[in-house]
Amino acid sequence: MLNTEDHYDRQISLWLLFCAGVIFAMIILGGVTRLTHSGLSMVEWKPLVGVIPPLNDTEWQETFEKYKQFPEYQKVNKGMSIGEFKSIFMYEYLHRVLGRLIGVIFLVPFLFFYFTGRIKTGLTPKLMAMFILGGCQGLLGWYMVKSGLVDNPRVSQYRLTAHLGAAVIIYAYILWVAFGLLSRQTSPSNTKECNPDEFGGLKNFAYVLTGLLFLMILSGGLVAGTRAGFAYPTFPLMGDSFIPPGLFSTTPAWLAMFEDITTIQFNHRIFAYLLFILILSFSYKSLGKTSSTTLRMGIYTFVALLFIQVTMGISTLLLHVPVPLAAAHQGGAIALLTASLFVSRYMKDITRN
Repeated sequence: MLNTEDHYDRQISLWLLFCAGVIFAMIILGGVTRLTHSGLSMVEWKPLVGVIPPLNDTEWQETFEKYKQFPEYQKVNKGMSIGEFKSIFMYEYLHRVLGRLIGVIFLVPFLFFYFTGRIKTGLTPKLMAMFILGGCQGLLGWYMVKSGLVDNPRVSQYRLTAHLGAAVIIYAYILWVAFGLLSRQTSPSNTKECNPDEFGGLKNFAYVLTGLLFLMILSGGLVAGTRAGFAYPTFPLMGDSFIPPGLFSTTPAWLAMFEDITTIQFNHRIFAYLLFILILSFSYKSLGKTSSTTLRMGIYTFVALLFIQVTMGISTLLLHVPVPLAAAHQGGAIALLTASLFVSRYMKDITRN
């Protein structure tokens, strides 16, 4: 039987998990918006009235005329019909509306929990930080869009990657707090299942994997922002060789990691190889040190998601980045990070208890 504090913690954790789930959907929708080249279809940022789309033919025509004044129409989509414009507009519109909806989904329950005294000491600043980060993410999204409304009708890969990274940070922070609230009811107390003294090194290993997965996602953002995934649609070789010619050929050389499509795709692949080896090694070592059902299931899920993600990544490459598969690949990266966060948090609570 849960006491009152634990019951409230469980309520808050379930609410946070729901928020994280909606953010997961937001990240996928953002990927689809990018893959369908819809992100520059809304050329204005109206945080409040922007929630109302064009409602009649006159409003649609006015919105379309505004779009025609910007480089994407003039250089890429000239001659586009208003029907085609409506299609790309709706992806970006839904992406922005979902962002606003997330704010409501977070703020209203937060106020309820706060004014009913259900938030325990020390948790309120964390929840407020989540809300502030969410607001900053909206500003960062518009900052990203603005980069494609000037001369080059493509958003900056730096801003796109920052926007993606910020979304992942918010998502991960929410999950970390939610898993921590749940851990009081699920963390093992029997040292025969999990010996805290043996998990110090593995916990740090888990932290490293989580950090590397985050960097891998940022690497994917650079691939998406530069469209480097189209450069070498071959596997395991890049063209005719494992190490393609022209790596780090920019001046200065380090800039190639962010702007040269050959180097960007090569680095993304190397990240994948490294993580594949490290995750399997971590899982093998961890499974040998615990009989905890919860932890073992988390690790098995981690490994299963790894193989699924590798398969989707290779398939996305070979099939020339089809939208559904590429979006699923992005979702797979977030799912893999989720499993890593769960395992990391569980190990943290083992060593703490």
